[in-house]
Amino acid sequence: MPPAIRVQSLVKRYDGKPPVEAVRGLDLLVEQGECFGLLGPNGAGKTTTIEIVEGLLAATSGEVEVLGRQWATDDAEIRQRIGISLQETRLSEKLSVRETLTLFRSFYHRGIEPDEVMRRVSLEEKAKAWVGKLSGGQKQRLAVACALVGDPELLFLDEPTTGLDPQSRRQLWNIIRDFRRQGRTVLLTTHYMDEAERLCDRVAIVNQGRVIALGTPRELIATLGGEHMIELTLDECNDHERLDPQALADLPAVISARAEDGQVCLAVTEPHLVLPALLDRLKQLQCELTSLNTRHASLEDVFVKLAGRHLTDE
Repeated sequence: MPPAIRVQSLVKRYDGKPPVEAVRGLDLLVEQGECFGLLGPNGAGKTTTIEIVEGLLAATSGEVEVLGRQWATDDAEIRQRIGISLQETRLSEKLSVRETLTLFRSFYHRGIEPDEVMRRVSLEEKAKAWVGKLSGGQKQRLAVACALVGDPELLFLDEPTTGLDPQSRRQLWNIIRDFRRQGRTVLLTTHYMDEAERLCDRVAIVNQGRVIALGTPRELIATLGGEHMIELTLDECNDHERLDPQALADLPAVISARAEDGQVCLAVTEPHLVLPALLDRLKQLQCELTSLNTRHASLEDVFVKLAGRHLTDE
């Protein structure tokens, strides 16, 4: 069985003064039946990469295979086997939900009946409603329904939950999980790390057009060396001098220490061992603690360690 997606040495360059290289020799291998996350900040090259794999953009160089087939020679077959939900989908506002899905169903040789797709995405009550009257979350679910109506083997979702409220996000997560339970493949781009950790079997973190980390969420978080983070904010320290995070790096169970957004962040293995020693050390350094927070380490922490900035940074 061929992989669902194989990308090798992918490059996309836009002409200009100077030219912009959005993707710089990127490699990906997505196995059939997995949910694969392509993660990174805005401008990292995620959308460019996924649009090349979808056949919407031409690559400057490199190889792309989708379900064992290649664009330019097997276009019609690939399009019948994939579903695409773009980062921004504009549908006719004067068509009803059922009419929209009937139209998209007509593009495929086989597929799912519109009423069944509406049931899967919980839009049955909006079957006769105009698209222009739907809420943001309902429109996003309709966009995913349009991608599902052809009964695809491979589903592309580009930032599917951006701008949605928490309830709408979770509804879409359930749709993705149901699709995965059928043994189908999902390629998901997102900059929401909780989304990737909940949905994805494996993730690739992309920065400046390159893959800088690849693995399961658990494997990538394990590279930090500690499963927990302690974040503290200090008001005063030694006559207003800023505390060097390395002054705390030798505390028990501390793996690493760094400054971040006016805070000191410690990656630790056992918070209950660190906290008493931390408070003692701050007292010795005459530092006034204004806030302290403990949490589990996340993919966001992995990205900060690798790239030196947050996924939400431009």
